[in-house]
Amino acid sequence: MNLTFDLTGKLAVVTGGGGVLCSGFSKTLASTGAKVAVCDLRPDAAEKVAAEIRENGGCAAAFPMNVLEKSSVEAAKRAIYETFGADSIDLLLNGAGGNNPKGSTSRDVLTPEEAAELYENGTIEGVKTFFDLDPEGISFVFNLNFLGTLIPTQVFARDMTKKGGAIINVSSMNAFRPLTRIPAYSGAKAAVSNFTAWLAVHFAPVGIRCNAIAPGFFLTEQNRTLLKNPDGSLTPRSEKILGHTPMGRFGVPADLDGVLLWLADEKFSGFVDGVVVPVDGGFAAYSGV
Repeated sequence: MNLTFDLTGKLAVVTGGGGVLCSGFSKTLASTGAKVAVCDLRPDAAEKVAAEIRENGGCAAAFPMNVLEKSSVEAAKRAIYETFGADSIDLLLNGAGGNNPKGSTSRDVLTPEEAAELYENGTIEGVKTFFDLDPEGISFVFNLNFLGTLIPTQVFARDMTKKGGAIINVSSMNAFRPLTRIPAYSGAKAAVSNFTAWLAVHFAPVGIRCNAIAPGFFLTEQNRTLLKNPDGSLTPRSEKILGHTPMGRFGVPADLDGVLLWLADEKFSGFVDGVVVPVDGGFAAYSGV
């Protein structure tokens, strides 16, 4: 049995391709022969990733894309087709997403003392409670993660129905077990997981498989200030996270490579559809006792 991942000749689109995890996804796909369209809201970040792939002998090009604007995604699709001489893609990796401080609280729980102060004064100085959450911030986080997955799928899957392919969404361990302080992000990723299963059923008759990867705790630019102090030491939240991660460390992008290639290569996962695969160092398995 040939156990080598081989995506030679396949055309892959990666949204959010300039980010820490998705830049790793882009490079990994290219290393197995795929032609990679690195798409990001930040063209310079996408080009940096694409250039590195080309320097290492791979095939990649960068494209600006705002996953919340269908016209932007459609423009990127036209440019991708023209660049690679294609009329469809083989793999869509929906990696664009993230959180926003406006959708987060500053406390894990609401204590009775804080509740009393809120009732008395209407607010607590220096503390953002659940009642202070900005609906616009919640909407932004939900749209970025959920609509930012739905819209590119609408645009690219239309042509994929002609010959099949694979869609890989990026969910989160927050989808299985919501984390304190980030209700918007947890809810949005839960929606991505549910949507993944829905897509799998909807597209199965036309040969499009849809699955998702659910990373646990990975140190990225978005969460660096939450997990590390300015001097590089761990924050109390980080210590709590690692205390509940049996493997005792944060994930690194390379930890996702095996699951990514397994889901991308139909030779290995041709009968895998509608699953959300955790990559979390055992976090979800540990009860804390």
